[in-house]
Amino acid sequence: MANPPKIKVLFRLRSLEMGGVPRVVLDLLENLPKEKFEITLLLNLFQGELRSEIPKNIRLVTIASGKEDFSKNPLIQKIQLVLRRLKLSFYEKFPSILYNRKLKEDFDIEVAPGYTEFEWVLNSPNKKSRKIGWFHTDVSYDKDQNRVMKRINLMKKFDWMIFGSAQTRQIIDDLYQVKYPKSSVIYNVINIDEARTKAELMEVNYDVHPVFSSVGRLHFRKGYDTLIRIHKRLLDEGLQHSIAVIGGGNEMENLTNQTKELGVEKTFLLLDTKKNPYAYMKAADFFILPSRSESYPLIIGEAMGLGKPIISTNVGGISEMIENEVDGILVNFDEEKIYEAMKRFLIEPQLVESIIKGTEKAKEKFDAQKIYNQVTAVFENQFALKK
Repeated sequence: MANPPKIKVLFRLRSLEMGGVPRVVLDLLENLPKEKFEITLLLNLFQGELRSEIPKNIRLVTIASGKEDFSKNPLIQKIQLVLRRLKLSFYEKFPSILYNRKLKEDFDIEVAPGYTEFEWVLNSPNKKSRKIGWFHTDVSYDKDQNRVMKRINLMKKFDWMIFGSAQTRQIIDDLYQVKYPKSSVIYNVINIDEARTKAELMEVNYDVHPVFSSVGRLHFRKGYDTLIRIHKRLLDEGLQHSIAVIGGGNEMENLTNQTKELGVEKTFLLLDTKKNPYAYMKAADFFILPSRSESYPLIIGEAMGLGKPIISTNVGGISEMIENEVDGILVNFDEEKIYEAMKRFLIEPQLVESIIKGTEKAKEKFDAQKIYNQVTAVFENQFALKK
């Protein structure tokens, strides 16, 4: 008996710069069952730290080159940027030409892994494909109501929506009274084995211990401005420690200036983006995520998998990941509350040991295969509805 034909799946993605959504996509590309799916990844830009991690058996299609491949000559680079924008704009306006020139086939399922890709997938000229959207964002933090409502309304147009946490979907219902009956909650895969393996690939040394590590883009919503102030308070009390933040972003200059103004630039380390943040996390004593807003951050599970006691703000779906006082500490986004939790880690070794023991169940808690099975089931169900 012949094997059934594989389901043709297209993932759309802007680029492969370091971030949660690209990492989730790459993990799915690697681990969804090859005997069931024939997967194509369409990148707008062949750009980012993760582009070397595309699985070899995945068909890759790119629209434009990344900055890594641009000329080093500033004038030529500006011309290349202008030409790239024109090219992307043209294909966005005429998606049928993009599909005819670049893809040259139809797909059973088209996936928008984040809100950036919503309109690209919904505007696909392939009208018979089933459209699946993925949403990972806490809309309660976004003050731009026009942007929020646009995303909420776009999500209604998908054949199926996947939400990255229960909170992500519930907050839309609570604030805007919008429900998504054609949807499911599927947590992002947390690949603990990969984090543990990469953590051993290099050695990192810090000058001042104990160390709180943190990983995230340098954006206002990540709360690093508040963390710098808390760091200064704790040092002024004589509680020696350092903080290492791994990540780049548009707040780098502001945060650097803030550390200098407070005189903590030698102990509050802004280490920029690292392709392998896990070695830096492993070398630290604790992990902290001081965010004003999150959805379901992979880095929490990865830190837990590395056996690090965690302090995190109780935002987004993080309470679905951390059991308070068991495998981490949850606090409201409040300077005083974060300060108190950090102080506890610095002066209560019994608490730290207890939480380290709680992290031993991380692998069992974040079962990757269960998530691959859930995504597979959604794709298969949508394919059945296409027929």
